[in-house]
Amino acid sequence: MRLMLPVVAAAVLATSAPALAVDQTVPGAGNAAAGELAARSPLVKSALARIEQVIASIDDARLKAATHDALFNPNTCVAHRANLTASDKAKIVAELVSLGLINEADGKAFPGGAVTGVFPPLRDDGTACPHLPMAWGAAPGSGFTGHHSYPGGLPVHESFNLSSAISFSENYRLNVGLTGEDGLPRVAPLPPNGSREAVSHSDLVINNDAIIAAPMWHDWAKPIVFQWNADGSEFAEFNFGGNGETDADGAKGDSRTGGHHILGVAESMARDLPAPFIVIQASAHSAPTLGHEYMVVNWLRAAAIIAHVDPIARGYLVKDASGHFHLPPARTTDNIDFLAAKLGNLSAETVIHNLSDADYIFAGPAVTAAVAILAKLAPDYGFDPADAAKFNNGFRNPALSYLSAERILIRYNHDGLAGVRHDLDALKKAKAI
Repeated sequence: MRLMLPVVAAAVLATSAPALAVDQTVPGAGNAAAGELAARSPLVKSALARIEQVIASIDDARLKAATHDALFNPNTCVAHRANLTASDKAKIVAELVSLGLINEADGKAFPGGAVTGVFPPLRDDGTACPHLPMAWGAAPGSGFTGHHSYPGGLPVHESFNLSSAISFSENYRLNVGLTGEDGLPRVAPLPPNGSREAVSHSDLVINNDAIIAAPMWHDWAKPIVFQWNADGSEFAEFNFGGNGETDADGAKGDSRTGGHHILGVAESMARDLPAPFIVIQASAHSAPTLGHEYMVVNWLRAAAIIAHVDPIARGYLVKDASGHFHLPPARTTDNIDFLAAKLGNLSAETVIHNLSDADYIFAGPAVTAAVAILAKLAPDYGFDPADAAKFNNGFRNPALSYLSAERILIRYNHDGLAGVRHDLDALKKAKAI
């Protein structure tokens, strides 16, 4: 008999939701425990190993070194926060508000205010080398009820996104990147066994370094914005990057987005990564196509203010004759005016990066379903879903960190509760729950 998932999920979310009135001006009290759990999980460890292996294939030495440092160096410095005082933070937030890049009402409603939302607590904050509040590999993939919301969910999410980005890039090469002896394009045939193979002889140039590094940098700030509370829940995230009303150059538009996205771009700017790469990175939450260029423009503007850089001088943005910001054209050596055609920065890389970030469409609802399934089985393993702290720390988070929500849901859909119980019994035997 199948579970009534929406009914059970509602009950679980009511008891396992984040603790109210958590002080988000200090590092999360559950960060250390989350790090220990993520470090034990074979799923998380294998995701981290795969990510590190793929980063090693980046050709650009500076981008490769910076990406590896940002993700795997426990003492990496948070560059966009170096030497910031409380006064500096307040001035930056005031500028973002004045330029319509923060909705003032949103800031007042956020725990600790907009300053806390834009500048969540770090270790050694205010020094020349502030540090992440936890290891990158211990962070969740999103907010507590969202996709990959468990210790180590971030590297699992990023490993999947990395696969998607590489696959999308390969798809263009397979389908429009080959030419025959007559010089005309061909679609690559599949090998006899039906498997996919990388096409090394494609004549299309797609920036593999950006395809690999952009997903990693896009979510780099999640250890900052999604810190762990003592009860196994997470910090709330502040959304900004627009006022939500007139963001499209004064016309109706809403470019507010999760703070992690803008903070990650700010960090890339502070580390002076290449401008074309930063434009690609900034396109994760929306490609700059189909009338959405203004969103990416506003995210770059907000990130530049946080990183204390001039986005025009750095080459992230240009202005048209009316003084409006736009993305620079992907190619500047020829004279086709894409700005006049309102095409902006039209490149395969920006769109591939945006598409590769779409796993949340399944992974997000899978968390809701998986938690409902776990709540149903929890009493059999000695846990009461009504006791949020014990349920989250002792059962929910370990089960998700070791198994993933997607696996639990797929297993349930095929094998029912017995299939999920099989995996949980293995975790119990391994003393993971």
